[in-house]
Amino acid sequence: MATFVAAAGFWYRANLDEILQDRFQKGQALQDAGRYADALDQFQGLYKKHPDFVRSPEALFQTAEILNHYLANYQEALLCYLLLERDYPENAWVRGAQHQSAAIYKYRLEDYVLAISTYQKVLDQVTEDADRVQYEVADSYFRLNNFEQARIEFGSLLKNHPQSLLLPEVQFRIAVTYALEGQLPEAVGAYRLVTERWPESPYASEAQFGLAAVLEEQEELQKALEILKALQGYSNPEVLKRKIEKVRSRIAKKKKAI
Repeated sequence: MATFVAAAGFWYRANLDEILQDRFQKGQALQDAGRYADALDQFQGLYKKHPDFVRSPEALFQTAEILNHYLANYQEALLCYLLLERDYPENAWVRGAQHQSAAIYKYRLEDYVLAISTYQKVLDQVTEDADRVQYEVADSYFRLNNFEQARIEFGSLLKNHPQSLLLPEVQFRIAVTYALEGQLPEAVGAYRLVTERWPESPYASEAQFGLAAVLEEQEELQKALEILKALQGYSNPEVLKRKIEKVRSRIAKKKKAI
């Protein structure tokens, strides 16, 4: 009996990598079939019992992905992403874990400070989507009402990623930060840059609407009205209609006062 047990143990050790590969593939199949609890059992068993297995970092990442995207257990998912970063800092799956951690901080927990620091870790690496990550950093500052820093971050995106598809929106957001801070001349110039550089972008009409709002605030009512009347195909026609009516009403009251 002892000989049999020893032989079985030797066979298990000799074939352990293949056995663990089979378990990983079983976990993937269960995940693909929508059996998320069963898939979790497979993946968790791998990285907890066999942390040195070559695919254990990926198993930990897939555990986090299931918790995050399918079971909506964001706190546990975040813990798994952070464990991956801690226990396998040089592994290729860490970058994806950092991305997902930042998104949970920002969009699920609304902890924009931690989101910024986590996105910054991603930015410190060479990444193909650096413009998108930079945007997330800027937008996080915006959500903290730190409009000056948001503008700095948006400006860095403009400078460092001149081919980014995000540029029209970024320039528009810069204009918004100026408007929110009451820097109206700067807002006017920033809004106009959107329409000058990207006239075909959907943000061009949004910039025109924003420009009209700033001009109205500066009491340049006729100019604001002309811009609003020229807006064709605006995304929210009811809002545009009410805005035109408001500006016309203000112009009429101003004429009566004279």
